[in-house]
Amino acid sequence: MRHTFIAVEGPIGVGKTSLVNSLAGQMDDPLVVLEEIDNPFLADFYQDKAGSAFRTQLYFLLARYEQLRGLSQRELFRRKVVADFTFEKDKIFAYLTLADSELLIYDRLYDLLTRQVPSPDMVVYLTAGVDTLMRRIRGRDRDFEAGIDKTYLREVNRAYNHYFFHYARSPLLVVNTDEIDFVNDPDDLTDLIGQIAAADRGTSYYVPRHG
Repeated sequence: MRHTFIAVEGPIGVGKTSLVNSLAGQMDDPLVVLEEIDNPFLADFYQDKAGSAFRTQLYFLLARYEQLRGLSQRELFRRKVVADFTFEKDKIFAYLTLADSELLIYDRLYDLLTRQVPSPDMVVYLTAGVDTLMRRIRGRDRDFEAGIDKTYLREVNRAYNHYFFHYARSPLLVVNTDEIDFVNDPDDLTDLIGQIAAADRGTSYYVPRHG
């Protein structure tokens, strides 16, 4: 795995953390960065309480900044890094949930912070249909995710697809996880890791071994 900093992205429930942990298991002493999911405003957001979207988004923005700003160039040179989020994902959700007046404040803060965090040199974008995402979310049974419905997931999926359709900051591998089970099938995992390692420029698409 020649990539120095790999980030795995995708909508809620798609399997980002599972893949990051599997990738880390194939590396020699990597630094694993897992997104902080404990947000005190998240339950209110899923219950659609007034003002909760802005509070939720600012909390996530600052938390993601704190996690990534410590990845100095020296650290990236010394150890490989795998993360289950990118800093840019914050803007995907902000533009999905915030009002125009809130975005004026958010954008100013985002622009200040984004200059101080490193960008991955490889991104793996995991996708899945809404029914698959709902099944996985229900399966992990997190209390704060109980309010997520298909309408919201459909909007999240659309926003992610739009963002990554235009993504060009690093090599990108797009993986439809409806077609594979890298969590429970070792052969699927091995094949996926091989294709991640081989991706070196532009956008490529995962080709299932049994496709």
